[in-house]
Amino acid sequence: MNAQHDPVPASSTTPRATDWTTTPLTAAGLLRGALDLERTAHGVLPHRLPARARAQCADGQLARVEAQPSGVRLAFRTRATAVELDTLPTKIVYQGAPPRPDGVYDLLVDGQLAGQATVTGGNVLTVDLAAGSEESRPGPVGTVRFAGLPDRVKDVEIWLPYNEITQLVTLRTDAPVEPVPDAGRRVWLHHGSSLSHGSDAASPTTTWPALAARLGGVELINLGLGGSALLDPFTARALRDTPADLISVKIGINLVNTDLMRLRAFGPAVHGFLDTVREGHPTAPLLVASPVLCPIHEDTPGPSAPDFTNLREGRLQFRAAGDPAERATGKLTLGVIRDELERIVQQRAADDPNLHYLDGRDLYGDADLAELPLPDQIHPDAATHRRMGERFAAVAFGTGGPFAGTP
Repeated sequence: MNAQHDPVPASSTTPRATDWTTTPLTAAGLLRGALDLERTAHGVLPHRLPARARAQCADGQLARVEAQPSGVRLAFRTRATAVELDTLPTKIVYQGAPPRPDGVYDLLVDGQLAGQATVTGGNVLTVDLAAGSEESRPGPVGTVRFAGLPDRVKDVEIWLPYNEITQLVTLRTDAPVEPVPDAGRRVWLHHGSSLSHGSDAASPTTTWPALAARLGGVELINLGLGGSALLDPFTARALRDTPADLISVKIGINLVNTDLMRLRAFGPAVHGFLDTVREGHPTAPLLVASPVLCPIHEDTPGPSAPDFTNLREGRLQFRAAGDPAERATGKLTLGVIRDELERIVQQRAADDPNLHYLDGRDLYGDADLAELPLPDQIHPDAATHRRMGERFAAVAFGTGGPFAGTP
């Protein structure tokens, strides 16, 4: 474990065992951003899809990404100057590639970043992309520790790594904790692909949805599901059944990545997805966003295929494996999807004034590509996440935007 914080005297950073307060991780109001908690042999595992949804799809990719706690955080009020959180992470290693960095935990004190840490060890899931196989290896529980916190009543948040399945085992503090009182902030529920999940953001509070939520002054529930924004009915029902004031869905790139459907199926599937969301949120502002710029799939259909040329140097890239001529048979490209989404939203908005459309290229477009190219041809880097978050906040939460307003 490696934590960063302001140095303090040893007596302040190493409380006696009798000084610790242990708080159940199932305590009401302590965990935010998760839709379900599964009890495990070690503790609890936050899920971003409810059990009913998980039971309707046996896809291993979905199982991994929905259990990676993007946007999930512990939030509590306390005088504690030291906090310890025992977790059992599951880290993903790609066969033939160097190990990826450990996932980052962000500590916020009264809304400001006050420390970062990682947990070494844990379970390891090795994925062989070429063979399409996986192998699991169990590992030990680790501890993330933050010390030297200000000795006053304060609101503390620990944002979990967006890219590691994280079982929560024990929370210890050197003073009691209580839930943070409701501040009346609106809840923003967002669904999207790996770009919304976090892709290559620097840390959990710097994914573009987390950045946009902070700038917009809202509480985030992030259902960004890497590789799995596929218009699944069970995801639509999860959105329908989750209390929220503001909703956005970012649709497109994964449908091309997986070559999942043709244009004939796409339009009705979008209508059905939005119909389901509206059953639970008939008047909430609902923003439909199309894909950001991705040159390999702008005019070339999927599927996306891994390019292993530079894998041993740690650079996995992607290429478009489709043929542009296949658009004539209904294969989807990002250009086709944007046109269809804009048409659908325009049609539905005649009867749904709270439905809005956002062209994803307003978040990342041609000019941005020249300055901030996509490292693997699909996913944005940390700097691009920041730009996208700032732009989404300005477009959606700014004056005249679909999410403008106060609690």
